[in-house]
Amino acid sequence: MAYLVKAELTSAIREYQLDAITDGDDTIIDIAIETAIEEVGSMLTPNNMKVWEDGRLAYDMAAEFANAGAARNALMLTNVKTVTIWHLIGLCNTGLVYKDAQDRYDRAIAYIRGLANGTNNSATLPKVAADPPPDQMPYQSDSRPKFHHE
Repeated sequence: MAYLVKAELTSAIREYQLDAITDGDDTIIDIAIETAIEEVGSMLTPNNMKVWEDGRLAYDMAAEFANAGAARNALMLTNVKTVTIWHLIGLCNTGLVYKDAQDRYDRAIAYIRGLANGTNNSATLPKVAADPPPDQMPYQSDSRPKFHHE
């Protein structure tokens, strides 16, 4: 089963609005869902820059997006729905309040950016186990033997 399907979008948008936007074409909805998953996942997937080795949590988004049903993170699912609707409303003129959709999208993206930069944390998203880089040795300190004048 997919991470998000059309029937689950009804908790974020009315079904008649969804059908009016897409003219009943589920392919458009599937593309918007895939685009939203890619957008959200790309913000939370670490790359090879050293800045990602600063100790912040790294989330395993492939594992999260492979989940289905109750195994999904509820807040992440809601954010993916919001981003999906944002990608759909570019097609609409159905009485959907654009400002409300934009505000929800901005809040969802701000939360996801907070997860990415470490100011927000999730207890339920799967995390990537980070091994220390092989080129860095742990810090070690010792002192010289005591010097005596006698």
